[in-house]
Amino acid sequence: MSEATPSGQRTGTLYLVPAPLDFGCDAQAPLQEALPDGTLRTAARLTHWVCENAKSARAYLKRIDALHPLAAPLQAQQITELPREVHKKGDHGGRGAAAFDPAPLLAPALVGHDMGLVSEAGMPAVADPGSSVVRAAHDAGVPVVPLVGPVSLLLALAASGLNGQNFAFTGYLPQDAAERAQRIRELEALALRQGQTQLFIETPYRNAALWQALLQHLQPHTRLALASGLTLAQARTESRAVRQWRQHGAAPDNRTPVVFAIGR
Repeated sequence: MSEATPSGQRTGTLYLVPAPLDFGCDAQAPLQEALPDGTLRTAARLTHWVCENAKSARAYLKRIDALHPLAAPLQAQQITELPREVHKKGDHGGRGAAAFDPAPLLAPALVGHDMGLVSEAGMPAVADPGSSVVRAAHDAGVPVVPLVGPVSLLLALAASGLNGQNFAFTGYLPQDAAERAQRIRELEALALRQGQTQLFIETPYRNAALWQALLQHLQPHTRLALASGLTLAQARTESRAVRQWRQHGAAPDNRTPVVFAIGR
């Protein structure tokens, strides 16, 4: 799939390549069970990449190569990392960051090469960097094709029993205890008033601290769900009222990525 730029040059396509959800986990899921064969075949033929982390991208490509030979050896793959500030402050100049211009990253696509955008886990540009690259591709006339694969937020929402017709992802909660408590109460009020499920995540080593804050500050009848290790053999998905969590239920560990959700 390609289109012509104003100069007449046929462009490549930007593929959004999902990655398995086992990044940072103690165990890995069999790749062929976590992603469709069509996604893996498409990824195997790409040689130009924009990624969150080059080391993680190469490790992922090595796993793909074991199933479908890569079109170019790992050392010949053209892999470009997004700037580190994009990881911390977002793609679009929010939270005090200067606006990031991703257009130069698409130079290979503008001369006809298909490209892949990949993050460390799940779908790029969803709860991960990359949306500015996608926007720049649209602006440059580069076709954008999302490939099928796991999206942790949607898997967690589906397994939560909470409202899947009205929901929001709110990213990370504040680290400061007082600010975090205030944010928890704000999200709970929104969830209870509008019936809008609130989804959020945390760096794994802070899981336990966030969990204790949720049990402390949420109302007893509010429903709280967690989903960790999704797609892995040891996956855990549980959903119950806060009062029930307070009586029994183990906190998430500090090693495995977790999606938290609250609602009614």
